[in-house]
Amino acid sequence: MTVTKKMAGTMMALLLCAGGAGAQQMYKWVDASGKITFSDKPPPSNAKPVEIKAGAGGAATVPLPYALAQAVRAHPVVLFTRSKCDYCDQGRTFLKERGIPFVEKTVQTAADEAKLKEAGGDGRMPFIKIGRAKSTGFEASTWNSMLTDAAYPEKKILPAAYQYPKASPASPPEPEVPKADDKSKANEVDRKTAPATPPGDKTTPPGFVF
Repeated sequence: MTVTKKMAGTMMALLLCAGGAGAQQMYKWVDASGKITFSDKPPPSNAKPVEIKAGAGGAATVPLPYALAQAVRAHPVVLFTRSKCDYCDQGRTFLKERGIPFVEKTVQTAADEAKLKEAGGDGRMPFIKIGRAKSTGFEASTWNSMLTDAAYPEKKILPAAYQYPKASPASPPEPEVPKADDKSKANEVDRKTAPATPPGDKTTPPGFVF
């Protein structure tokens, strides 16, 4: 079954309705004449896949190849690390060498530890989540199997221009709320800097006539 561009809107609506686990895999590509095609069969070898933007951070303007973008959307990769952790460094390098987009969460505070535990970690590092799959510690063969099971390409196809997002705390600090004393001081400063009204000067409302 091949669907032309005219039926793309209808097909996408049907896909949204059938978005459950049993929904059929759909593909999108551009043929030799430049026509965009939707189909339930993989594109022919001479077709140009339509690239889809990443959904897991990184350079938002750099699109990912279709197969990689699909894996990122279905099974996002989150890596939990600590500072001065050799195995964390090895795991990070492994993911980059295989061309896997991922989000890195650092664990340093008690709040970070709580987030790690909430994610399923037991305190040992590194801890990785690939979709719903989880693994503690770094072992290349285990991570390779998990990534392959999640439909990530076995060979690196990540665009050279892609930029990994910077690591961030597992539990980002909450923004500071101004204290009551600070608000009072700010109001006092505003009153002091406001222009004074000359004695006896009364402002007449617009349109008012004595």
